[in-house]
Amino acid sequence: MELPPATPHDARPATARMDFDGAPGCIAAARRAASAFLRHHAAHAPEARRTFHDDVVLVVSELVTNAVRHAPGSFVMELGLLPDGVGITVRDTSPGLPHFRTPDLTGGRGWPLVQTLTRRVCVVPLPDGKAIQAELAW
Repeated sequence: MELPPATPHDARPATARMDFDGAPGCIAAARRAASAFLRHHAAHAPEARRTFHDDVVLVVSELVTNAVRHAPGSFVMELGLLPDGVGITVRDTSPGLPHFRTPDLTGGRGWPLVQTLTRRVCVVPLPDGKAIQAELAW
């Protein structure tokens, strides 16, 4: 995935927006996009904790998997550098809010993982679905 270059004199924070069709293959594509974003933009960031890259990719994977499983149709993922970490937003077409449930063979582990790995996560209801915004600190 080709990302626009971030130049040191550019005062705008680095961001990337990706539109997905909601097909199962887009989960891996979202993980690759997050990885590429981090490789490209986090080079100028302060030293991140050892698990930061994997944590970001795991949160992206969980949020995108939930969008594919629970929301019909397309969704949007946005990534952005924050002064002290990375922000992830996934907008989908389902008004249903994520919730904790007892884990079983079909799932129930993702939302607790997202809650554990992020510094902040919030769900914003939208007229045509919802946006889940997550932040991970370096």
